[in-house]
Amino acid sequence: MGLVGGEENKNATENGVSGSEFPLGSKTKYKRMDSEVVDTEEDVPLTKENRNTKKYVFACAIFASLNSVLLGYDVGVMSGAILFIQEDLKITDVQQELLVGILSIISLLGSLAGGKTSDAIGRKWTIAFASFVFQTGALIMALAPSFEVLMIGRLFAGVGIGFGVMIAPVYIAEISPAIARGSLTSFPEIFVNLGILLGYISNYAFSGLPVHISWRVMLGVGIIPSVFLGFSLFVIPESPRWLVMQNRIEEAKIVLTKTNESESDVEERLAEIQLAAGMANAEKYEAKAIWNEILNPNPAVRRMLITGCGIQCFQQITGIDATVYYSPTIFKNAGIKGNTQLLAATVIVGFTKTVFILVAIFLIDRVGRKPLLYVSTIGMTTCLFGLSLALALPGNGKLGIGLAILTVCGNVAFFSVGIGPICWVLSSEVFPLKLRAQASALGAVGSRVSSGVITMSFLSVSRAITVAGTFFIFSVISALSVAFVHTCVPETKGKSLEEIEMLFQDKGEWQSGEVEMGDAERLVQKA
Repeated sequence: MGLVGGEENKNATENGVSGSEFPLGSKTKYKRMDSEVVDTEEDVPLTKENRNTKKYVFACAIFASLNSVLLGYDVGVMSGAILFIQEDLKITDVQQELLVGILSIISLLGSLAGGKTSDAIGRKWTIAFASFVFQTGALIMALAPSFEVLMIGRLFAGVGIGFGVMIAPVYIAEISPAIARGSLTSFPEIFVNLGILLGYISNYAFSGLPVHISWRVMLGVGIIPSVFLGFSLFVIPESPRWLVMQNRIEEAKIVLTKTNESESDVEERLAEIQLAAGMANAEKYEAKAIWNEILNPNPAVRRMLITGCGIQCFQQITGIDATVYYSPTIFKNAGIKGNTQLLAATVIVGFTKTVFILVAIFLIDRVGRKPLLYVSTIGMTTCLFGLSLALALPGNGKLGIGLAILTVCGNVAFFSVGIGPICWVLSSEVFPLKLRAQASALGAVGSRVSSGVITMSFLSVSRAITVAGTFFIFSVISALSVAFVHTCVPETKGKSLEEIEMLFQDKGEWQSGEVEMGDAERLVQKA
């Protein structure tokens, strides 16, 4: 599973990280880095092999995240393509909502099947399968002669996305060292944002083409990332945890040798994984037994489900997908005229979203999960309320347009710096090995259903209570997410997956990350 304290200290020392930044430790205590650093550096010098190991894990995380580019591109490109689809195929507002939102709803089929599939064929080949299904859908959409055929393509794309969004964080968490797991597990969210930005740019670049061609080119360009994903299958290994569960111990050891920096680390991690897998295999990995434990959870598992699935739902019900999908509609409501100007404004939003996800990756293993979640949810609440005021201004004008662009950019920035990436990090960290695939799939289902409900109702709700009123409701929901973070999300920074599992056994620590972090600080001082 995760790394023990010695391995974490080695990794942190090699990166030149001070003890104040990472509360690292073994299963029994936290060690103070500045008091141990000399000995650790003598034991584990920064060698070429160490650097190669880090590069290899980094490359695996990147390749495993390529499916997320496809998801992000689809979200970004559809926000602009729908303007031209509506004009070309003469679809109604209800058909527009259905076309946009059905992808999220149907993706739950992929997410539900993803857990069992990844346990059957492995994490690596589930990633490949997700890409194949999505690309089939993208090709059908690009060639669709009618709304009905376009919907068939969306169904395929949705299933592929369902597989992709649940398997990439699980795979990365299982190959990553604990010291960098937060950053690496956030890679899928980086690539989602990159995909959204590319989708916005594609909208702007091809908006000058004839109406019946422009949206087809926009959707068809999304097939290109599959070429790189095909090459990645020759690079990334299978998850060592899945290999151990299949009793392929030697293969697992080979993978661990590539992702760990010393023979002792390999043996230590292999022993941990075998112990965890042994307990999982005691259930014979029967789907019925696993789902029974999820549906009838003990108190610890119930806390895990509340945290992992709850954060997934809050990520979506605050309206982020509606903001991204319907950003041209929002800006049109604010007073911007003309498709080209609308799409140019969305490029600014996409650029902002991408930049701030990079900020999150830099901070997530330094500052921690919970502080970033506080900043994110409070900031989103403020920006969503500001956006509702901007859209409610009489006559709009330059002030309304400027405030709308500023608050939309602020909302996506705060989302990207916290709840966006941390949602996936937490859902891949908090569940034990035997439940991880299925529970992560359940969380992904909650995320996709929430997204679908919001995107499929946005236009209708906005028509009933205005766009400004809709975003006021989003701001209220975002305020509730602040309370959820305070009550239900513990701090997991710097802990191995086994330590996180033990954390949920203690109700007090589960309910308050501050209690847990205070304990950690006292342990550091005593070391």
